[in-house]
Amino acid sequence: MLNRMYRHAAPVAILLGSLVTATAFSAAADAGQIVIKSFMFTPNSVTIKAGTTVRWVNKDEEPHTVVSDAGVFRSGAVDTDESFSFKFDTPGTYHFRCSIHPQMIGTIVVE
Repeated sequence: MLNRMYRHAAPVAILLGSLVTATAFSAAADAGQIVIKSFMFTPNSVTIKAGTTVRWVNKDEEPHTVVSDAGVFRSGAVDTDESFSFKFDTPGTYHFRCSIHPQMIGTIVVE
């Protein structure tokens, strides 16, 4: 009976390992994307490597903006299903907000 249980454990372990790898790859691929939904930036904080382009995609029914607190970048109004992108070449911490809805805030850490 134990032999039968262990015989099936190996394929399950391989499947789980593949799932973990696929999930890690997906998270890495999405590190440069922030979704605007429900009047929030999701995720509201990301850490990226210098040279990465971050893309904000608006999934709300209302327009939003993406504005750097330090004036480094500034989008116009980003409507539903539109996006704004900015390439971060210089390491540092960048705080941003929606100028229309100032309670919407976020942070980009560039290493």
